[in-house]
Amino acid sequence: MSKSIEGIVPVMLTPFSADNQIDYPGLSRLIDWYLEKGVDALFAVCQSSEMQFLTLDERVALAKFVVDKVAGRIPVIASGHISDDIEQQINELTAMAKTGADALVLVTNHLDPKNQGSETFFATLDQLLSALPESMPLGLYECPAPYRRLLTDEELTYCANTGRFVVLKDVSCDLSTVTRRVKLVAQTPLNIINANAAIAYPAMLAGSKGFSGVFTNFHPELYGWLYHKAATHPKLAEELAIFLSLGAVTETLGYPKNAKIYHQRLGTFDSEFCRVNKDNVLEKFWGLTVLLDQISTGTALWQKKIAAV
Repeated sequence: MSKSIEGIVPVMLTPFSADNQIDYPGLSRLIDWYLEKGVDALFAVCQSSEMQFLTLDERVALAKFVVDKVAGRIPVIASGHISDDIEQQINELTAMAKTGADALVLVTNHLDPKNQGSETFFATLDQLLSALPESMPLGLYECPAPYRRLLTDEELTYCANTGRFVVLKDVSCDLSTVTRRVKLVAQTPLNIINANAAIAYPAMLAGSKGFSGVFTNFHPELYGWLYHKAATHPKLAEELAIFLSLGAVTETLGYPKNAKIYHQRLGTFDSEFCRVNKDNVLEKFWGLTVLLDQISTGTALWQKKIAAV
């Protein structure tokens, strides 16, 4: 079986140049930034990567670049199938499987595009499992776009028991659901990784194998401390979890462009250009500039606090 996918798994941004090309030097610096922050794996070509707005060639090139740059230091997982048509999905996923990623992630809403239920889900899944290499580890992603298609307990159990799935990015945003799912997949290779900042710490305590929410693009090292070190300082962990939860509310104010502005300030890459969001978010959301400043200041304060214990 593959490397275990667990811990802090950033949903990667895609830097673009001002003229709408993928900024590979900026992407290289972004990967270095994630690695310097001590992340445990990377999720390339996901919704945060603006995958719905990338061509198949761009998606494949993006994943291959990340795999080559990381060079085996941590696992890289990738998604990137954005079609509803089953033959197109097979084509997309087969191409992505050749990039060298450690796991190929299936998007649940494309397994049941019209939300018809488990019969459609299983029919699509079985076709994909037959078409994809049996040696390729797989994941599941309850991507919110075009709609959030949560797995039923039966679907999750089936996938876990195939032995081919190693990770679910859980987007239920519900602690009781995460807790139940952890129990359902016990004794299988499949890890549940929560994506919701509001329940990040309690989900970890309930057995979630890490965190893969959008604020891994702001301060992944703080989530990393929660996952790897909180057991020795539970009171401090509870206080940090409150800061992380409140800071993550900023996601609603123009993400992923606000994350790109954050990295532009850090010097990671030059342009805030987004294909998914054309708004001037600093103008549209009046308090965003102040909030980004506070997130930066708060992150620095928490870095000092956890370094001191």
